[in-house]
Amino acid sequence: MKKFDVIVIGELNVDLIFNGFNGKFPELGKEINAETMTLTLGSSSAIMAANLSVLETGVTFLGMIGKDKFGELVLESLEEKKVDTSNIIQTGKYATGITVACSYGEQRASVTYPGAMEHLTIKEIRSETLQQARHMHYSSVFFQPGLKPDLVTLFKKAKDAGLTTSLDCQWDPHEKWDIDLHTLLPYVDLFLPNMEEIKNLTGTRNLEEAIGSISRAAHVVIVKDGIHGSYLWREGTLIHQPIFKNPQVADAIGAGDSFDAGFIAKFIRKKPLTECLEFGALAGAINTTRPGGTTAFTDYNTVKNIARKVFNKEL
Repeated sequence: MKKFDVIVIGELNVDLIFNGFNGKFPELGKEINAETMTLTLGSSSAIMAANLSVLETGVTFLGMIGKDKFGELVLESLEEKKVDTSNIIQTGKYATGITVACSYGEQRASVTYPGAMEHLTIKEIRSETLQQARHMHYSSVFFQPGLKPDLVTLFKKAKDAGLTTSLDCQWDPHEKWDIDLHTLLPYVDLFLPNMEEIKNLTGTRNLEEAIGSISRAAHVVIVKDGIHGSYLWREGTLIHQPIFKNPQVADAIGAGDSFDAGFIAKFIRKKPLTECLEFGALAGAINTTRPGGTTAFTDYNTVKNIARKVFNKEL
């Protein structure tokens, strides 16, 4: 029997989030006030892992942080959500990363200092560690240059160890989008980009062209498209999932990561892909009811209450 359901490999940082700008973002040479400030667990991978754990899934995390206060916050936050942190590497060479986000409605602008996350390499990821879990999720390819050249090796290693796999590349801050998807995707069971990411990754203009360009290599493609919902492609069939409308959006930080958590929580339980897609959409919507990536996922009872009261759904 495996020790964990999922091993999440990825970047680790904290988020400093400013909300509410009286209708405008900051401008060069000017200063404005924010209505609220939140210092919380950040990074797509960590948000996904924390929220997946709250969805009653056994999760361990493999990543790199500094030996500093932000690193302590990362560990404490993950452990509070019952994520196993025994595989997280702490280094005295580099500081823990931080993202400063200015959030306005469903839009945001962010600046990230990567710190230690840039220095995780394939050498730190042993086959014995992967074999602790049934599924591997990897996120934020472009924020981890130490691991990026060995993506195919990483996913092949996971498949050789008997794991199912998922990938959410996230945004490329350099906008080079230099990943060979045709070589990588045969080892990826679930490919989870958003709409802009898949178009940039494939150099195409729309969803149909994007999926067509990778259809021979991909197994299952799930595309998140904000207020337009989400899409699932498999073996030539495309399914659309509408959003669960939230009348009072706090912000959309971590909504895509929560979608991933919801989808994978059902996937590892061998639920039909349509059920995985619907639950991913619901988890993403639940995320938007409170600021930051994890505050709506305090515990499973909180998630159930939000699902029932806001979206009229029973978990």
